[in-house]
Amino acid sequence: MAQLVQLTATVSESQLGQRLDQSLAELFPDYSRSRIKEWILERRVTVNGAIVDTPKEKVLGGEKVAIDAAIEEAQRWEAQDIALDIVHEDDDILVINKPRGLVVHPGAGNPDGTVLNALLHYYSPIMDVPRAGIVHRLDKDTTGLMVVAKTVPAQTYLVESLQLREITREYEAVAIGRMTAGGTVNEPISRHSTKRTHMAVHPMGKPATTHYRIMEHFRAHTRLRLRLETGRTHQIRVHMSHINHPLVGDPLYGGRPRPPKGASDEFVQTLRGFDRQALHATMLRLYHPITGIEMEWHAPLPQDMVELNAALKADTEMFKDQLDW
Repeated sequence: MAQLVQLTATVSESQLGQRLDQSLAELFPDYSRSRIKEWILERRVTVNGAIVDTPKEKVLGGEKVAIDAAIEEAQRWEAQDIALDIVHEDDDILVINKPRGLVVHPGAGNPDGTVLNALLHYYSPIMDVPRAGIVHRLDKDTTGLMVVAKTVPAQTYLVESLQLREITREYEAVAIGRMTAGGTVNEPISRHSTKRTHMAVHPMGKPATTHYRIMEHFRAHTRLRLRLETGRTHQIRVHMSHINHPLVGDPLYGGRPRPPKGASDEFVQTLRGFDRQALHATMLRLYHPITGIEMEWHAPLPQDMVELNAALKADTEMFKDQLDW
């Protein structure tokens, strides 16, 4: 028997003119467009409180949409005893510090062993919340802070806050190349035309904006602090690669080791041994969904990035007399 769950969201202004089934597929990426079309035809979808049963209906932007979804897939999710590093918890939300190697949501190639499975074990009532309360994701090998809603009202509020850009997310990263100044990348992102697991900058993609500033210069690398305005898949990784400064260790977007001239064998091995994108979600700030109080959390760098920064600093110090900056 399928579980009934209500999914809610607000149509973005950037979706003006889209078909209803297309816009809903973008708002609820965990469900296929064909499944969403079925829900529309079954009269499970309301737009601004009125039932709409035509998938071709065009949206204008700003509409409040709700789906009374019959989700059979949810019954396949199982609770698994996977440790969670909980930074904050109250009756309405959880904030966790995700380690590398942990997928957030079950999907192709990762049917279990995810943050979602861990949440079901830690707090079983979260099964009644869409996507087990997951509001936003981090890539498998990106570390750092994530907020999770424990109730439907909390999730509804947080999803809308994310769409309205009222949740602040800052990251720390190490990019290849010596960057001279901070800046902003404002380039749309879409699925890569031929590589299914990649994203790419594309003029017909979804709007995406990443701000970055320099924290520290190294000889041939740059330590960065970044802030997201939008939350596209792989956004920071794609944007930094687009400006020819991919993240160290990024297996998809050009972050292969590039040791500077004269680097020691030890430093070369450190670079070659860093086998994930050097990206950590270090700060999260939001208004609590129930109390309205502004809250902020910080997560220290994981040990592998601490060691990477130390090696980069040591290499730079070794050649400081030869640098012209």
